[in-house]
Amino acid sequence: MVNILAVLVSTVVGMALGMFWYGPLFGKLWIKIMRFSKVDLAKAQKKVKAVTYFLSFLSTFIFAVVLAYFIEFTGMASAFGGAVIGFLAWLGFLATTLINSVLWENKPWSLYLLNAGHYLFVLVVLGAILGAWN
Repeated sequence: MVNILAVLVSTVVGMALGMFWYGPLFGKLWIKIMRFSKVDLAKAQKKVKAVTYFLSFLSTFIFAVVLAYFIEFTGMASAFGGAVIGFLAWLGFLATTLINSVLWENKPWSLYLLNAGHYLFVLVVLGAILGAWN
């Protein structure tokens, strides 16, 4: 049975990691890669609404729920086992899917690496939390 408290805590941690990743850690790099001007940033900040954060929270929640089920189904309920499942989920689903933005949408490799790195970080940490909690 999936522990809903572990899923909720993982979701909050995942959101915080994303804010850290695209904020203090790599925010300036992301802005540079995206070629945002100060005007672009001001417009984007005005567009961000509660629904944006809600949908981001919901997607992270879904990540956590699915990851919790993967951990449960594989019987790898430990911090290390959960981290491994998080890595495998990243490798099999996200790293491979995100690369299509480079191949077909002409996005820069640097953006792929930044985004893929973010999801790797988040899924491994979420997996470790969920695995340890069980």
